[in-house]
Amino acid sequence: MSQHDLTVPLSSEFILPTNADVHASNHDKPNDPCTYLCGNSLGPISKVSERLVQEELHAWRTRAVEGHFDHPFGRPWTKITDPVHTLMAEVVGAKEQEVACMGTLTANLHLMMTSFYNPTSERYKILCEAKAFPSDQYAFASQVMSHGYDPKDAVIEVSPREGEYALREEDILEIIAKEGPSIAVVLFSGVQYYTGQWFPMESITRKAKEQGCICGWDLAHAVGNVPISLHDWDVDFAVWCTYKYLNSGPGGIAGLFMHEKWNDKQLIKQAGWWGHHLSTRFAMPPTFEPIRGAQGFQQSNPSALTVAALLGSLQVYKAAGMMGPLRERSLKLTAALEKLLHQSKYYVPLRDVKEKYPAGNSGPPGFTIITPEDPNSRGAQLSLLFLPTGSEVMRQVFKSLNGNGVIGDKREPDVIRLAPAPLYSTIKQCEDAAYYMEKAFAEIV
Repeated sequence: MSQHDLTVPLSSEFILPTNADVHASNHDKPNDPCTYLCGNSLGPISKVSERLVQEELHAWRTRAVEGHFDHPFGRPWTKITDPVHTLMAEVVGAKEQEVACMGTLTANLHLMMTSFYNPTSERYKILCEAKAFPSDQYAFASQVMSHGYDPKDAVIEVSPREGEYALREEDILEIIAKEGPSIAVVLFSGVQYYTGQWFPMESITRKAKEQGCICGWDLAHAVGNVPISLHDWDVDFAVWCTYKYLNSGPGGIAGLFMHEKWNDKQLIKQAGWWGHHLSTRFAMPPTFEPIRGAQGFQQSNPSALTVAALLGSLQVYKAAGMMGPLRERSLKLTAALEKLLHQSKYYVPLRDVKEKYPAGNSGPPGFTIITPEDPNSRGAQLSLLFLPTGSEVMRQVFKSLNGNGVIGDKREPDVIRLAPAPLYSTIKQCEDAAYYMEKAFAEIV
């Protein structure tokens, strides 16, 4: 399927819930697929993933413990992550030994921080964006406290300028240059979960390295969404989940990256037996001999079911041409949705919000878009801020959208996020979302 034809999905492999499935009681076609624009939170299941998971259940039923070495579909559980590493490395722009399919996002973040956050009396701070995803904020605070520092001093949060929602590149680079000698780790989200801003990863990484800082990234909302080149950008480490744009299923297995330049360094590792060389792993030696590279961070054997689900989706990515074609289609779909929303009589350009809503919390129902307009500063997600802030407008619109089969997600108190993911979204889904948005507002006023 051509990525240029926006009227049909890029891949026919994905199964979207029907309107009846999502209880869209106001929709007159209950058996049609819903308008699913929530892949930024949880991607839908693919037919390939469903088949591979069923195969793993069959392997479990027919081989039991022998499935670790004798697998009916040629995926012995001792090596089940091997094909995932190959495909995931391609997605994030890394070498195969630089990635590991393992754990969960925050657990992997703690593992990386344990190895790379080594504060000194002069260089002990962590630089991040203000209002990073809460799990990251919790992790940063707990990491600095474990070294005896106060998060209020040791965690520097960069905020947007007054009246703005996105961070300016020059402001980030300026604070790195100013605070660099005191910063141990620079760690931003690749794509900011709330606003949908794609941070300038390459320039931030470069500036951090110039100042002698370690640079890591949380790619939860970036992986599978925007093109990434972790190796070439000289990123030290990165972590990500896979259940959003990589469609691995709820709570799916996560991933991490460590640049190969660290392979021969003596890093602190929270070791586990799955990070030990496979050749001697089952001999149960008393001394840990890690796999060279990122896979030496593995601790426990991964769930075959979650790995199979991820593998299925990655195979669909590969068949679709990986990130090049996907990014091209994503740019067109997101721009189309943005244009349709701009045509709404309830849309207020961000630059006009302060003038139209001088009191902030009073005025006619409306919305603006807080995701950057520059396509190079965003992925598939558009974050809609509903006005007046602090009112019930967002909740009323969200309820109406759901009732008509438009599935996005809300972020209290005033934001709804919509993401036309390029693998399975179409122009009609964008049109339906805009149509039912208008209908929701008409019901309010």
